[in-house]
Amino acid sequence: MDSASQSADNTLAADAGQLAGFLRRHRRIAVLTGAGVSTASGIPDYRDAEGQWKHARPVMYADFRGSARVRQRYWARSLVGWEYFRRAVPNVAHAALAALERCDLFEGLITQNVDRLHQQAGHQRVVDLHGRLDQVVCLDCGEVTTREAMQLRLQAANPDFTGTSTGQRPDGDAEVDTRTIESFSVPACLSCGGVLKPDVVFFGQAVPRDWVSEATQTVERADALLIVGSSLMVFSGYRFARQAAARRMPLAIVGLGRTRADELATLRLRGDCGALLSQAHATMT
Repeated sequence: MDSASQSADNTLAADAGQLAGFLRRHRRIAVLTGAGVSTASGIPDYRDAEGQWKHARPVMYADFRGSARVRQRYWARSLVGWEYFRRAVPNVAHAALAALERCDLFEGLITQNVDRLHQQAGHQRVVDLHGRLDQVVCLDCGEVTTREAMQLRLQAANPDFTGTSTGQRPDGDAEVDTRTIESFSVPACLSCGGVLKPDVVFFGQAVPRDWVSEATQTVERADALLIVGSSLMVFSGYRFARQAAARRMPLAIVGLGRTRADELATLRLRGDCGALLSQAHATMT
């Protein structure tokens, strides 16, 4: 092993030891996860190491609700992107967090991700703060259906659609040649004819109060907060770092790149979250 590899291994071991120490000291830990937890599963994140956008800004809620053209573009891209997104499987970070939950360390886990990979990994107590992409909701009557059913309806309504992905983007989106979507047909709600939207919180859309309340109570019951793989650049996640700081709760942040709450952290570990979590768990067992 060369010196660089040995140094990296030593750093990982030391950081994992610090994380294991944090976990041992607290018995009711609230966890908040972001896109960095799912990148190893093939789902891209939104921001770079400095917290800047990696891609064009996602569709805004007001634009989606108010423009049939925007909805047409969104669903055409989603028709392609969903086929990749649905095949994602949990990675070592999801597995380590689920294993740590089984050690009875966690008060609950709040995720900003919409991929349901925590649940697939076996995690039991999860708050889907930004919703779930495997469901579709009618904005008019509120009926919820599955994304798989919507995929079949999209395919049936657009049998000649030939759009192919020119690049994956976060949350089941895909880059698609805009020339292929001009005649794209978007199905309406089968119950009321209303507008259908993935059951997730779009940028510019308020997180439902019940979801925020459940997440806030999870942090309130905890004696420490662990943040994994989130830049916290949007307030919906950053609010929980502020909540922990206001309560003078220990706060550990794990992940690559800068976060909005680095100055609030009592422990800040920069590295691959899957490697750090899995080695910390191994250290504890």
